[in-house]
Amino acid sequence: MPEDAVFKRIVLKISGEALQGSNQERADAASLARISQEIKKARDLGTEVALVVGGGNFFRGLTGTTEGVQRNTGDYVGMLATIMNAMLVRDVLIGNDIPCCIHSALEITGVAPVANLNDAKNALNEKQVVIFAGGTGHPYFTTDTTAALRACEINAQAVLKATKVDGIYSADPEKDPNAARYDKLTFQEAITKRLAIMDSTAFSLCYDNNIPIVVFNFLEQDGLKRVLEGNTQIATFVG
Repeated sequence: MPEDAVFKRIVLKISGEALQGSNQERADAASLARISQEIKKARDLGTEVALVVGGGNFFRGLTGTTEGVQRNTGDYVGMLATIMNAMLVRDVLIGNDIPCCIHSALEITGVAPVANLNDAKNALNEKQVVIFAGGTGHPYFTTDTTAALRACEINAQAVLKATKVDGIYSADPEKDPNAARYDKLTFQEAITKRLAIMDSTAFSLCYDNNIPIVVFNFLEQDGLKRVLEGNTQIATFVG
């Protein structure tokens, strides 16, 4: 692996909204192509990439509960949404000559095989991109927690969370011009401050297993590549 690659194996967490373009379609061809390009650059550095994609472009479980849907049902529908996104990303990656496979917490015969961690780790060793879909398979857990859990299970060296801003702020920087940006945080600080960038379960899992979290601007040109090369100007490091 090149010396300039900071992490050998990562879990990259991307929101479902990252698949949407400016036309606000559920999934946009240009956005999918850009995700593929960024992942290719990471692989070219020698980094093994596991991917967790949210489902918010199709459905958000918590939003559904305000419309009369029970929380359990809403969360399962959200898990199905992550499987749809996983299928879209997989096909675009394969179409760009990036080997890829899906491992899902929910098995859908002929569509999404059930997750097998040994097979997933073997696939990563063989330089395939592994997409973990279906959340944890249980309600009340977010895809952030899924990313943290899978990182523990596959011995990833970091969880990288792709966002629209250059790290973690004390408040939403798009709403509060006085929001302060953090360059670095300890896990204790992130949990105590109740920073909404990730849920406390995800922070705790990574804390207990000594896996750093890097929150970075995925919209920045070569954002993922720059983080993997050690550039911290577009990221907040939690560890």
